[in-house]
Amino acid sequence: MYYIITLGIIALLWMLRNYWKWHKEVVQYIDKIQGPTAYPFIGSLHVFFGTTKYDIFKKIKDITEKYGPFFRTWSNNLAEIHIMQPEHIEIVLKSSKLITKGRGYDFILPWLGDGLLISNGPKWFQRRKLITPAFHFKILEHYMNVFSQKSRRLITVLEKEANNEVFDVYPYITHCALDIICETAMGVSANALENTENNQYVDSLYKTSELIINRLFTPWYHSNLYYLFPEGREFQRHLKILHGFTTKVIADRKKILQENPSNKISSSSNDVLINSKQKLSFLDLLLSANETVPDKDVREEVDTFMFEGHDTTTAAISWSLFLLGNHLDLQEKVYKELKDVLGDKKCPETISELNDLQYLECCIKEALRIYPSVPIIARKLTEEIVIDGYKIPKNVYCSVHIYKVHRNPKIYPNPMKFDPDRFLPENTTSRHPYAYIPFSAGPRNCIGQKFAIYEEKTVLAAILKTYKVIAIDSQDNVNELGELIMRPEEGVRIKLEKR
Repeated sequence: MYYIITLGIIALLWMLRNYWKWHKEVVQYIDKIQGPTAYPFIGSLHVFFGTTKYDIFKKIKDITEKYGPFFRTWSNNLAEIHIMQPEHIEIVLKSSKLITKGRGYDFILPWLGDGLLISNGPKWFQRRKLITPAFHFKILEHYMNVFSQKSRRLITVLEKEANNEVFDVYPYITHCALDIICETAMGVSANALENTENNQYVDSLYKTSELIINRLFTPWYHSNLYYLFPEGREFQRHLKILHGFTTKVIADRKKILQENPSNKISSSSNDVLINSKQKLSFLDLLLSANETVPDKDVREEVDTFMFEGHDTTTAAISWSLFLLGNHLDLQEKVYKELKDVLGDKKCPETISELNDLQYLECCIKEALRIYPSVPIIARKLTEEIVIDGYKIPKNVYCSVHIYKVHRNPKIYPNPMKFDPDRFLPENTTSRHPYAYIPFSAGPRNCIGQKFAIYEEKTVLAAILKTYKVIAIDSQDNVNELGELIMRPEEGVRIKLEKR
């Protein structure tokens, strides 16, 4: 009995010591910053109790509106600061040291693994250096044929909807983007556009994203006991589908390379990929580096780029159509530019033509401002920083509210107004460089942002050259789902009129 009491006292003293240390190093600094009330064990997550998946992003916006532009929250005993001012964002994103992703990404780890999106330190630096050549501008020129081919296929598939009936264009864009990322980055054909009614990969991707967000805001799901709950088992079921799809993509590309040895990259030199006249892919680059990239890591990168490479572009294209469908005068301006640049062509065929579509690019940028594909990103602060005069200790987490800085009325007057002229060269020169960050910024910016813009311009050009797009919903009645990707709850309902 004496030993039990002694051990109990030691355990209590150890807990009190840790609490005092935690309070001294973190709490006393973080609780000087305003934010919602925090309670033991659940922190500030009580504000999300009772919310549905449709309300979570609305609740985040409400909290941000109440406590912003700089506030703190607690998740269990983990502190998090929230920033949305360009000057504050620059401190975090510009740093070459603050590159560790936030805790929320831990819940994405079972899906995407320790790939480029989530990895840190030497692995991230090594992998970023390896993958960068796959997005060199010379490689993007090779991809133009696929962009054009799939865009033409899309406008053909859409013909059945061009009968003045209302339909949701979002699934069509999703399948087109999936075909593009598979054929360009992976070197295999998915033929998703041929089966827009039923695609297990797409369905599981949306459900997995929803489950991850729900887990993030449900404290009793944070441990691995999550997998004992029905939601955890459902998550694993969808993961099996997602991983099965990407495993098949890798196997298909390996088979192609085995059957056509001349397609293999014979050197690990970056110049080989950049200067090659062959149609080489991102996946080829990973497979050629199998000494440094194990099979497990190849799948992690493929999972990452399959998700990041089609879901974000789908959102950007769809929101652009939504906004242009609500502003027919601006859509006509885009159409005139398309006729001037493309003539009788249905679709851009060269990078040069894409570069000439400058007003269309302004429209895409403005759509990404109002509806950034990734509305919030997060980091773990691996060293102490100072924001707005407040000391922020290391190991505190930080959420960067991209959608909020994009809608700052001091930077963008009447911020919800769709005004592509905001991105004319003369209107951007004096803007803070961290006031517009749809592809993040700094050393961890999106590696595929040029790829994304080229793809978005090609697909939009093809649609708008062939059809007049009329949106059914307005900005006032569309509900934004801020999951891993910001997308409209009801999709993008439109009518098409053939030009």
